[in-house]
Amino acid sequence: MEAEGAEDAPADDDGMDVEALLEELAQWKDRALRAAADADNIRRRAERETNDARAYAIQRFAKDLLGVADNLTRAMGAAPRDSLDAQTQGLVTGLEMTEKALLAAFEANGLSRLAPEAGERFDPNQHQAMMEQVSDQHEAGQVTALLQPGYALFGRVLRPAMVAVAAKGSGTGIVGEGGASTSAASGAAAYQKVARDTGQTS
Repeated sequence: MEAEGAEDAPADDDGMDVEALLEELAQWKDRALRAAADADNIRRRAERETNDARAYAIQRFAKDLLGVADNLTRAMGAAPRDSLDAQTQGLVTGLEMTEKALLAAFEANGLSRLAPEAGERFDPNQHQAMMEQVSDQHEAGQVTALLQPGYALFGRVLRPAMVAVAAKGSGTGIVGEGGASTSAASGAAAYQKVARDTGQTS
């Protein structure tokens, strides 16, 4: 019997060794997963810091260029597109190509245009309400018109889009006399009111 007990002992030791190895393997696997997660977090943080540094470096330059973009937009709006004069048509075409090239350069450098269309929901994080208008075509809190496009640099709003917003009571088919729109001077109050109505804050 002593001999049989001696023969069983190595088997028990082997079983304990396997369990110990499995436990150690699980520990190393957990460490590897943690290390991979840490490395991924470091990579994302480095990318974010790089983008922040790049954005900060060109932010002032980008703001200066927004004035150029605004002037081009105004020129496009005043351009006599229906003119039959060849030189005038050439000027209009040149303005269109210049604006297109400028916006393409913006996009290539992380500067995207914020131009909400009528009917989109007012977003105080990207839009600035300059006036309210009672509208039978849009519901309260929706954009009714774009007054000036905004821009975001690498996802961060550099300048909010200036918009007109449908006032409370809109969308019912009843429009007040003269459209019941407020003046641009009350834009700050309109902005706060729309933000409260939509349950959002800037």
